[in-house]
Amino acid sequence: MRSRLEWLSLAGTEIGTTLGLERTAQELADFVVPRLADGAAIDLLESALRGEHVEAGRDGERPVMRAMAVSAVPRLMALEPDPVGELASVNKDTIAVRALMRRQPVLMSRLSREDFAQVAPTLSAAEKMRAAGVHSYMVVPLIARGVLLGVADFVRAGSRPSFSRTDLVLAQQLASRAAVFVDNARLYKREREQVVSLQRNLLPRTTPQTLGLDVHADYAPTADASGVGGDWYDVMALPGGRTALVVGDVMGHGLAAAATMGRLRAIARTLLALDTVPERVLARLDLAARDLEDDQVATCLCAVYDPATGECTLATAGHPPPLLVDAAGNAEYLDVPVGAPLGAGVIPYDPAKAAVPAGSRLLLYTDGLIKTRAEDVDVQLARLRKAVAAAGAGELESCELLAGGWGPGQRFDEAVMLVATAYARRPGEDLAVWTLPADATAASAARRLVVRQLADWDLEGLADTTELVVSELVGNALRYGGGPGQLRLLRHERLVVEVSDTGPDLPLIQHATINDEGGRGLQLINMMCRRWGSCRTSGGKVVWAEQDIVPAV
Repeated sequence: MRSRLEWLSLAGTEIGTTLGLERTAQELADFVVPRLADGAAIDLLESALRGEHVEAGRDGERPVMRAMAVSAVPRLMALEPDPVGELASVNKDTIAVRALMRRQPVLMSRLSREDFAQVAPTLSAAEKMRAAGVHSYMVVPLIARGVLLGVADFVRAGSRPSFSRTDLVLAQQLASRAAVFVDNARLYKREREQVVSLQRNLLPRTTPQTLGLDVHADYAPTADASGVGGDWYDVMALPGGRTALVVGDVMGHGLAAAATMGRLRAIARTLLALDTVPERVLARLDLAARDLEDDQVATCLCAVYDPATGECTLATAGHPPPLLVDAAGNAEYLDVPVGAPLGAGVIPYDPAKAAVPAGSRLLLYTDGLIKTRAEDVDVQLARLRKAVAAAGAGELESCELLAGGWGPGQRFDEAVMLVATAYARRPGEDLAVWTLPADATAASAARRLVVRQLADWDLEGLADTTELVVSELVGNALRYGGGPGQLRLLRHERLVVEVSDTGPDLPLIQHATINDEGGRGLQLINMMCRRWGSCRTSGGKVVWAEQDIVPAV
């Protein structure tokens, strides 16, 4: 009696050592063999694995089970149990199915020749069991917290004594304890899947096509549910062909961190639509993070690439530094002044500029890509730089570094990796930039420039509308913005006109009465263009308008 109690006590230390469902099931099978049985198999209900709480065999249906673990002594290795990970063969009325549906254990101390067909999943498996000398069988349902999880099958073979009623009671006690471990692992797996699903749904489905940059990004969770939730990335097309790249990491895990991540990402997109200056975006994002009720902080790196200059403006809130890989494969970290994490309340943030010539790649990531439990961060960063320099272009753009294998061990935290590759202009992609005079001749000069450029691009059909749009934008800059600065004409997926000025106020459509002399310019732009907008820059603002490009018939 004492040895049996010691054996059951030992089960608590050898089963459920992790919260991995497959490993827990395998630990149960391995614990039984050869102590109690010569062979063991663990099958779990598919409904339980999906998190459903249903009665097995309701309305006469056959339960759907999945083989989770198998263990056997060497002389029984030739048997044919259901393959681990596959759906179990339950298309017939086996003893295990009956035990599952009735929630009652079954003991068959001595198997007859006819019994093998009721025990084995297939006729071939039944014949192999008989040939291997299997002579005794028992099956015990796995039930935890009132939830039916599946069954555990046990066999004995050769000269070993048959199972007795005492063995059945012992197996039931073991199954009762082990089922709790299995259920814990099942619930943990379901929680992880929910967090990962939420995390992925809150991340971009696709990355937009932007001028001058090919962007590839990916997110990699961890096997541990406590390490999932909080990392994010974003890619956003801005006015004038610019591209915003954002990578962030909420300091926490689980559903709360994933929810905070989603809110911060939504706020960041709204701020970027109103402001193209990364340091100002981070400052406003810090204020928003302090207003969140969960009191979490986050690191964030924001970069804006301008194809007109080939430069990237970056600002960081406590985030790891970005890597710039030139066309020859040399990788160096960019020197970006490090600000406090979002939510810490320590602002302002200082920007940095870096040239990103065609053929080079900008790598942004979260610390889960490099983090280890024992090494200094400088060692981790040096290892990443070496790995990036050794990686090919295809390996970087497919984000293969997320899979690990290049460091001292496997990743233990979730990670995001974003690679932006700069390229030269492609057919159908053009950007023209002019500096306008700051006097009354600016409007006529702007009209001449855009008409001539549209003719060069074979877009004469858009000339009339574009002349009107650029006249209104330049006129507003002269009247309210201290005079126009730059004029940009962008042809990409659509045609975009942009005018910059030094004025601080963003324009709004005003209701103009019949007697008003002005106030209708933006109304005309709103009616004639696909969309329009404005955002702040370091020197003032830009106002832009976008038209669809209709293919010539």
